[in-house]
Amino acid sequence: MADIEKNVEAGAAQDGEKKKLNYEVEIKEVSSCERHIKVTIPEEEIKRYKDDQYAEFGKTAQVPGFRAGKAPRKLVEKKFKKDVEERVKSNLLLDSLTLINDSDDFTPISEPDVNFDALVLSDSGPFIYEYDIEIRPNFELPVWKGLHFKTVVREFTDEDVDKALVSIQERNVSLVDSDEPAKSGDYITAELTFKDGDNVLSKSENEVIRIRPVLTFNDSSINDFDVLMEGAKPGDTISTKVKIAVNTLNPFYAGKEVDAIFNIKKVQKAELPEFNDEFLQKLGGFDNMADLRDAVKDTLTRQHEYEQQRGIRSQITSSLLANANWDLPVKLLQKQANRELRRTIYELQRNGFDEQQIRSHLNAIQQNSLNTTAQALKEHFILEKIAEVEEIQETPEDYDREILLIAAQSGSSPRRVRAQLEKEGEMDILRNQIIEQKVIDLIRGAAEIEEVPYEKSDIKDEEALDLAISPLPEEEKKEESSEEKAE
Repeated sequence: MADIEKNVEAGAAQDGEKKKLNYEVEIKEVSSCERHIKVTIPEEEIKRYKDDQYAEFGKTAQVPGFRAGKAPRKLVEKKFKKDVEERVKSNLLLDSLTLINDSDDFTPISEPDVNFDALVLSDSGPFIYEYDIEIRPNFELPVWKGLHFKTVVREFTDEDVDKALVSIQERNVSLVDSDEPAKSGDYITAELTFKDGDNVLSKSENEVIRIRPVLTFNDSSINDFDVLMEGAKPGDTISTKVKIAVNTLNPFYAGKEVDAIFNIKKVQKAELPEFNDEFLQKLGGFDNMADLRDAVKDTLTRQHEYEQQRGIRSQITSSLLANANWDLPVKLLQKQANRELRRTIYELQRNGFDEQQIRSHLNAIQQNSLNTTAQALKEHFILEKIAEVEEIQETPEDYDREILLIAAQSGSSPRRVRAQLEKEGEMDILRNQIIEQKVIDLIRGAAEIEEVPYEKSDIKDEEALDLAISPLPEEEKKEESSEEKAE
C-alpha cells in the first residue's frame, strides 16, 4: 500500500482566552488501520509555552533574597529551567495530541505509541516527535435497513429441564478414589506434558479432567478422548498426537502436530448429590424442586435468547462485512484478542452460562483467535459507525443493568463487579458491548425476521481446560508480565 502524506497546520484561532497551538502534522498510511504521525511544533510556539510557564512559576517562586513572586525572570529561569522544560514538553505533547485526535483525519482505536522520556526539547529549533497509532479504517456504511434474517424458535420441555438438572448435579459431584479402570464419565488426575520432539512446550502438574468425548484446550482439541482414556489406571502413561489450531496467536506453532503425554496419577468416580433441602439451599435458597425447575427453565430460555441474538448478529454482520476487505495487522489482532475474550466472558455471564460452558466457548474462540478477533474488530468498526450516525449512546442505567446480570451469574455483588471492571480498566469493554447490542437491536427492528423451528444437533459432550499447549508469543508474555506487576 502506498504511503499517503498529509500536511496540516492548526490555525492560531482563539479558544476562549487561550491561544490555539500552531503545529504541522504529517500523516502516513501504513495500512488500513495504522498511521505513522510526525508532528512539528515551531520554535515560536515553544517560546510562548515557556513564557507562560515562567510566568506561572514567577508568581510563587521562592528565590533567596526576594519575596515570593518578586524574583527577576533570569533568576527564575536559572532555578526552574529543568522543571519548566519538562512541563512545556508535556503540555506541547498533550495539546498537539488532543488537537490531532479531535480532528477529522482519523478515529483512533488505541493510545498513541509515544516514548515521552525519549523526546528532546532543544533550546532552539522546532520540537519534533513521531508515533504510530491504530485507527478505525475509512469506509462507506453498508445498507443496514430492510435486511432479511432467520431466527430459531424453541420451547423447552420437561426433558430439557431434566437434562439441565443432571448437569447441575455433575457440577457439584463428590469424587471418590477408585482402583477400577477409568471409563467415560469418570475423572482422572494427570500430569500433562506437551512436547515438540524433545522440546517441552508446556506442562501442567495436577489437572483434574472429566473423561468426555472431546477435550479442548486454548489452542487445540483431542477428539475421542473417552476412547483414549478407556481403561486408564493410576501409573499409566498415555500418549497421543495433537494438532495445534491454525489460527492461534502464536504463528510459529500454528497447525503443528505435537505430542500430548498424560501421566495418570488418580482415577475417581463421581457421586452425584441428591436434590435434598440442603442441596436446594446451596444452589440458591430454593424451597422446593418446583422452584428450582422454574429457575432452570428461565436460565435455559435466557441462554437460547443469547443464541438467537448471536445467530441474528452473525447474519447481520455477514451482510455488513461483505465488502469489509481491510488489512488488519497481526500485531493489532494479537493486542485485541484478550479484549475479545473478556467481552465474551461478560456476555456469557449475563446470559446465565456456567463456568464450564464459558470455558468451552473461550477455547473455541482461542483456537481460531486471529479470525475471530478480525471478525469482531470489523463488526465493531461498522456497528460503532452506525451508532455515531444514529446518535446511539450508552446511559448509566445500561451499565447498571449489565453489571447486575453479570453479578447474578458470577455470585458477586454488583458493587464488587463494578469495582473489578473499573480496577482492570474494562468499563470500555462493557460500553462497547452496550453500544453494539443497541445497534444490533436497531438493525433487527428494521429487518424482516423469519422464524424457523429448532432442530436437535448431535453435539458431543466436551471437557474444557484453561490451558494452552503452545507457548505464548514473546510480545504477549511481556504484556502479561507487565499486567501482573501492575496488579
